[in-house]
Amino acid sequence: MSTRDLYTTAPEAPGWQVPATGAARFSWEYDDGRERLLALYRKGKDKQWDGATRIDWDLEVDPYDPLGTPDEFLALHGTRHWAKMTEADKGDLRRHYTSWQFSQFLHGEQGAMICAARIVESVPDLDAKFYSATQTMDEARHAEIYGRFLQEKIGMLYPINDDLRGLLDDTLRDSRWDMPYLGMQVLIEGLALAAFGMIRDTTDKPLPKQILTYVMQDEARHVAFGRMALRDYYKQLTDAERREREEFVIEGCHLMRDRLRGVEVLENFGIPKKEAGELSERTEFLRLFRKLLFSRIVPCVKDIGLWGERLQKAYVDMGVFDLGDSNLDLLMTQDEEIADRLDAERFAAEEQARVTEVAEAIAEGERE
Repeated sequence: MSTRDLYTTAPEAPGWQVPATGAARFSWEYDDGRERLLALYRKGKDKQWDGATRIDWDLEVDPYDPLGTPDEFLALHGTRHWAKMTEADKGDLRRHYTSWQFSQFLHGEQGAMICAARIVESVPDLDAKFYSATQTMDEARHAEIYGRFLQEKIGMLYPINDDLRGLLDDTLRDSRWDMPYLGMQVLIEGLALAAFGMIRDTTDKPLPKQILTYVMQDEARHVAFGRMALRDYYKQLTDAERREREEFVIEGCHLMRDRLRGVEVLENFGIPKKEAGELSERTEFLRLFRKLLFSRIVPCVKDIGLWGERLQKAYVDMGVFDLGDSNLDLLMTQDEEIADRLDAERFAAEEQARVTEVAEAIAEGERE
């Protein structure tokens, strides 16, 4: 079956073209490099993995309760619409929400893959090109995994959200080599980590937990890469150049704050767009997500040196200014440790199962 047949609303075209701008840069300096970035590159090589084997695709998923989402996280809960819904309707709503969330993850990962490839092409330093090449592979793997989950386990996809598309468009159209870093490594990756982390930490379903945990282990490296590269470069900018990038961050943060509301889902259930937006705004899920979103982005923006008066005021107005002091390194370390613990638990369980199987076979042979 074609993926196009699984979309709730078929995309207008088979794909999307964004005009490429900017120069492809070569470097003839092959010896020198920033040790921090080269260490991250080595780690990126060491941490490559195969989504077809590391993830247990034999785990079953109920498409009508794929994440175990609590009722109170659903925008229609407690409304007149909820009172009219059957249990089957509620299961269908959960399926649509999961499809919408993971579809945006899928589209975002394809965007990240393209941005990482653009960084390989345009960044002037070879050490950054090396690392970006490993990230391009990471993002390809993530898109593969999310696409497989949606097609095999959920059986439904949603088109790309307009706000995510707008942010990707702005990021890719800009000819300055640092903008794919800023748009992708700081804003979109920060958004992804917040969304992934919230579902990872609340779902009790093993397959989506595995997927999100292992993807987040990669994403922690990607954000570290963006911070290193941009922190060095932004020290050299003029005040005017820095203000331009801060305006981009402000606009991007507004887009992302308003992105993951799932209005499209409610519209598919017959809720008018205005009412769908109002219902989505009051959900517990959205409140928690926005808090997590800015806990990832604000300290990163501050760390790379974009902390002008206008940007600070924007964060005050959004109520997230204090998050600039969040410990981003601790969050990233936790993401990696959670993945390592999950591996240890899974492999220990598999080893114990093998030991039990052997013991039972020996016992059976002795009885014979």
